[in-house]
Amino acid sequence: MVLEETLEKLRSMKLYGMLSAMEEQRNQPEVAALNFEDRFGLLVDQEWTYKENRRLEYRLSRARLKIKDAAVESIDYRIPRNLNKSLLLSLTTSDWIAKRQNVIITGPTGCGKSFLACALAQKACRDGHTALYKRAPRLFQELNLARADGSYGKLLQKFARVHLLIVDDWGLSTLGDMERRDFLEILEDRYNCSSTIMTSQIPINKWHDTIGDPTLADAILDRVVHNAHKIRLKGESVRKTKSKVD
Repeated sequence: MVLEETLEKLRSMKLYGMLSAMEEQRNQPEVAALNFEDRFGLLVDQEWTYKENRRLEYRLSRARLKIKDAAVESIDYRIPRNLNKSLLLSLTTSDWIAKRQNVIITGPTGCGKSFLACALAQKACRDGHTALYKRAPRLFQELNLARADGSYGKLLQKFARVHLLIVDDWGLSTLGDMERRDFLEILEDRYNCSSTIMTSQIPINKWHDTIGDPTLADAILDRVVHNAHKIRLKGESVRKTKSKVD
């Protein structure tokens, strides 16, 4: 009866990790041989693991990554696409996020830019950072709608707070004046405060033309390029290469 009351109290306090561990221990006679400190330590460990897993699930759900199963452990280094393995391995520590650095991934369609971006973002979430994925066209569309309904300031604050912002498919078309200014606002809020991943089919040396206005282009590039790790992919589409192998 006392045990049932204890389990109910754990449930009411939402200590579900401890609750699960207690119920498991009831079916493990060998645990009864442990002293109090060791058994209590097992309970605390399971509660801590439970809460950490819940926090990770929350961060991943909020990140809205385009490729849900992307992970740094799944990166295929065998495909010839000019992938610098030592650089990628250094980025998997997420130390670059602590240093407020950026990552720019360029290359042709299908070479795995989005997968790499999502894999690095997923690892960042596992390391305790918040992340948010946005395709550039949708990003500008959201900003335009937010300006119309009066939530523009709140949206900028949302982008500023996240530890890692992923802007995918950057530069598919030349930016309009409002888009240039919006993007500068986002980068200004994030400069030296957080990190950004950008992917693009356009080489960095062509971004001036994509942005359009020389003055705003200088300001944007100054805030994102100079402290960025650059990954320049080459070669055929990954999907096409894998289909040949299959």
